[in-house]
Amino acid sequence: MPRALIVVDVQHDFCEGGSLPVTGGTAVAARISEHVAAHAGRYAAVVATADWHVDPGDHWATDGEPDFVDSWPVHCEVGTEGADFRPELAGALEHVQAVFRKGEHEAAYSGFEGSTDVDGREVGLADWLGERGIDEVEVCGLATDHCVRATALDARREGLATTVLLDLCAGVAPETTDALLTQLREAGVEIG
Repeated sequence: MPRALIVVDVQHDFCEGGSLPVTGGTAVAARISEHVAAHAGRYAAVVATADWHVDPGDHWATDGEPDFVDSWPVHCEVGTEGADFRPELAGALEHVQAVFRKGEHEAAYSGFEGSTDVDGREVGLADWLGERGIDEVEVCGLATDHCVRATALDARREGLATTVLLDLCAGVAPETTDALLTQLREAGVEIG
């Protein structure tokens, strides 16, 4: 089966020193680069997703404290370093064929909410993969219990065989990560 690797949101703001850091995010970026360098031949495609916020409304808690459920500190703002990919991801980015940016004016967790430009037309991740005959995906990145989870669940909804590469992810909290593993398995997502 043609397989793709989806690298989810390995951006400055989600790593140590960023506005919404995940412990271990920088190390995950480096491990993903090592993985892609060692296994690039097993993938028909490698893609990346990125939070890409201009004004996502209530998703940013600009007038008070974030609740870390529906509202978050300002993060991944277009034009800032926080929205850039981590330099440790550079080895993987050499193989990335498309970047799917999501959430300009709204909350967006799943890479399947993002799009990329293909010859002047905006194409979503599901269509992009379908046009290339991809029917299996492996998902890695940040954060396990938020955007990785949402991307993996949407991949299954799209009918793709889906595996989350847990050693190439980092979660916000152990409790929510443990709960999501049960949710993923119940949805038919493999844990690798």
